[in-house]
Amino acid sequence: MSKGLKITLIILGVLVITGFVLAKWIIGGYNSVIAMDEQVKAQWAQVENQLKRRYDLIPNLVETVKGYAGHEKEVFEHIADARTKYFQANTVKDKIQASTQLEGALSRLLLLQENYPQLKANESFLKLQDSLEGTENRIAVERKRYNEAVQLLNTYIRTVFGRFFGALAGVSSAEYYEIPEAEKAAPKVKF
Repeated sequence: MSKGLKITLIILGVLVITGFVLAKWIIGGYNSVIAMDEQVKAQWAQVENQLKRRYDLIPNLVETVKGYAGHEKEVFEHIADARTKYFQANTVKDKIQASTQLEGALSRLLLLQENYPQLKANESFLKLQDSLEGTENRIAVERKRYNEAVQLLNTYIRTVFGRFFGALAGVSSAEYYEIPEAEKAAPKVKF
């Protein structure tokens, strides 16, 4: 084998190995950002599943409470309004806002039992309250998991190579599920 052929084969070998490593790196980075984006979507779907469960329980709870606290119209209207806004929302941000609005109204609804002893002892109310509390716990867990997935994606997207792969895959940062400051205060019920 001639010296020129050896050099050509070595250069060709180096180029093939470099090309293989580069292709593997690009495919790996692209697949990573796609996997993280899908994880965010899957976690958001879990949050929505639990929110849907909550919205399914609320009409039963409201009907039970209405019998005892019929003149608490404002609370029922806030719940109905928040529920409508949630189902009309098209973006994650809008759904988060509607959900947090509902949480405030729901808290006020659950506090109504303090002024209605019959309601407090009503078996169906207690069962609904337990179901709702269980759902709220599930929602909290799913929100946490969603935010963890968003954190992973957003951190990756902000890195030097992650930004490149995010742009390549058409994936941008996701929004955290955050509770507005106004919603963090404990609800007060005034009669």
